[in-house]
Amino acid sequence: MIEVKNIKKSFQGREVLKGIDATFMPGQTNLIIGQSGSGKTVMLKSIVGIHEVDNGSILFDGKEVATMKFKERQKLRQEIGMVFQAGALFDSMTVADNIRFPIDMFTNMTKKEKDMRVDHCIDMVELENAHHLFPSEISGGMQKRVAIARAISLEPKYLFCDEPNSGLDPVTSIVIDKLIQRITRDLKITTVINTHDMNSVMEIGEKILFLYQGEKGWEGSSSQILHVDNEDLNRFIFASNILKKVRAIETK
Repeated sequence: MIEVKNIKKSFQGREVLKGIDATFMPGQTNLIIGQSGSGKTVMLKSIVGIHEVDNGSILFDGKEVATMKFKERQKLRQEIGMVFQAGALFDSMTVADNIRFPIDMFTNMTKKEKDMRVDHCIDMVELENAHHLFPSEISGGMQKRVAIARAISLEPKYLFCDEPNSGLDPVTSIVIDKLIQRITRDLKITTVINTHDMNSVMEIGEKILFLYQGEKGWEGSSSQILHVDNEDLNRFIFASNILKKVRAIETK
């Protein structure tokens, strides 16, 4: 579980996060949504530790990050998996070597154990027989699968995904969404996804946090979001023609 309590963050005098409270539970897909400039990327980076907050607390399973000692923070970093927007794969490495990279960096496993772990991660994302291929030889959707496999290679307790569907077609996006959701449930990971993809919101939005101008505008689930009387939220979500049609059908 991740708890965020009254976090604030400013850059050059401009307040980007204005006292956000949120709780993200394990085993479910937690989504942060909002238009560009809403603060969702800054919030994700603040939770991960890329940005240090100006005020407030961030707790991982009840332990406050700000009061952790160096070794505790080191351990926490190894419990975090990250899927970057562009995938961030190493072009000169094969699929297997990309996944193996953090295992080599942070574990003392034997070669056999590493091979078994890589094989397991590849199986988890359904990329069999892709071990020896390079990123340039596989599709964008397959590259995202490799990025996910690498992110879970150290068996993390927490998984962060920054726009995981960026650059993907709608069908492939849904496949990636469902994959992340399945891994989250199977491994009981606390997963936080930063997205603007409303298809993702409707498909896997078990917990949704909507940010508006640096504040928490609303929180709930995908089953509730279409029926919320919130002008800012409605303006954001119903910009999608697909959702307009869904609402029209449901109100008939």
